[in-house]
Amino acid sequence: MDSADQDRLAAASPEPAAPYADPASAANDENAEETRIRQSLLERPSFTVKTRLALIFVSIFIISAAIAAAGIFMFTAIQYRIRYISLADRLSNEIQHARRIEKNFFLYNADLAEIAEHLDTADQLLDQAASELGRIVGVEELEGIRLNLDEYREVAQALQARSNDEHFRQSDDFTYYSNRFRYHGSIALERVLYLSRKEREQVVKGIRRMTGIHFVLLGVMLVLFVFIAYHINRHIVLRLNRLMDATQRFAEGNFLPIRPKRKYKDEFSNLAIALNHMMYEINKRQKILMESQKLREIGNLTAGIAHELNNPLNNIILTADVMRERYDDLERTEIDEMMEDLVTQGERAQKIVQNLLDFARQSEADKEYVYVNDIIHETILLAKNQIRMQTIRLETKLKKTLSPVYGDRKLISQVFLNLILNAIDAMPDGGTIHIESAESDVQGYISARFTDTGAGIPQHLIASIFNPFFTTKATGEGTGLGLSVSRGIIEKHGGNIKVESVEGQGSVFTVSLPTVSIPAGPEAAVEDDEARM
Repeated sequence: MDSADQDRLAAASPEPAAPYADPASAANDENAEETRIRQSLLERPSFTVKTRLALIFVSIFIISAAIAAAGIFMFTAIQYRIRYISLADRLSNEIQHARRIEKNFFLYNADLAEIAEHLDTADQLLDQAASELGRIVGVEELEGIRLNLDEYREVAQALQARSNDEHFRQSDDFTYYSNRFRYHGSIALERVLYLSRKEREQVVKGIRRMTGIHFVLLGVMLVLFVFIAYHINRHIVLRLNRLMDATQRFAEGNFLPIRPKRKYKDEFSNLAIALNHMMYEINKRQKILMESQKLREIGNLTAGIAHELNNPLNNIILTADVMRERYDDLERTEIDEMMEDLVTQGERAQKIVQNLLDFARQSEADKEYVYVNDIIHETILLAKNQIRMQTIRLETKLKKTLSPVYGDRKLISQVFLNLILNAIDAMPDGGTIHIESAESDVQGYISARFTDTGAGIPQHLIASIFNPFFTTKATGEGTGLGLSVSRGIIEKHGGNIKVESVEGQGSVFTVSLPTVSIPAGPEAAVEDDEARM
């Protein structure tokens, strides 16, 4: 390796981004952060979901009890009034019977003795109403009815006592008593009917009032249930969704911890603490695995470099030893052959170093607006001889209206050429290479597909083909860096490269690159023409 190559390798080697970080110190920082977040979650005042739900159900019980109590109270009041209406109806019946006897007395001179029985029954009903319903009906009103009935009874007795006196019937006294008899009977019946009608009106009003109160309480219940639904959604469902989002973030590799967001702590706070602890533990183990993987990759890389360089160096050493020991006895032709072998092995080692430099270099690509179809045509021209020599048929299907990509023409061509050469190597007895360009399934990307009908790649090796120094070719036929370099180039351009293969049927390599829009204008048009040249 000359000084120029040493300079290139040194320049390509990545510089450490930061001083060496002590793993123990990093772990302590993570533990301190976890402890700080845990304390912030626990230091809030406690107001658990259980307490909230208990308060809600107590509120529901209180409102339901209020509705039931209001209904019982109003139903009892209506029941009392209905009982008075029943007594009033019976009382009016007794008075109406007395009034019929009164009518028969004046028309047919009937006996007034039966009036006393009906009036006695009326007194009993009044006593019952006064004792049971006086606070609802009113004692004064009942006493007024009783006074009218007493007057009615006295006049009836006076008329009954002198009913057989013809002279009395013709006198003004009879007219006076008759008028009083009719008046007190009429007033007593009217007052009873008035009170009955009044109580019926009160019953109707009470029913309406009870219905209105129940509707109001039902409205309050509706508001309460809406509040309960809102509360459950805010304090339970949304919290669960937040925790589900956090677990989804953890699954995607985003280990941002759950921090306190509400004023109070509850059962979800303990769950958040458990999830944070799980996240920190997973993150620690993932870092350990990543470090182990890095060490493994470094080991594989070192082993690959040692293996690839060891063969040509051994050949150089052995040839040099032979020349040193037998130089005087060798013919000129033998010396030339050995020198040629030294040069060949040296070039092989140089090629290995060159591939390693290409794999490790971090220099910026010379990017411009380019068209994938143009690069495909240029690459096919480079590989035309190899394709012809291997009796391979080449098919292309290139979409003409593809948008340009912003990238390095030479690097992208290097990727395409490597894929074509790999396809040629996979078909030593001939076959078909199909190259297709089209818009990708992902919006804003285009894809170039390289399909061959070769031996294919075993499924258990597909995951390793992009690893450095991994190759399925025989020793000395490949360095195992081609696909690794190709993937690095495509990823630098913001794209990706994927492989699909069936052993015995062939392989498909798909390169996806992001497209760009060329600004309109004369300069863009010139650049477009140059890109298509």
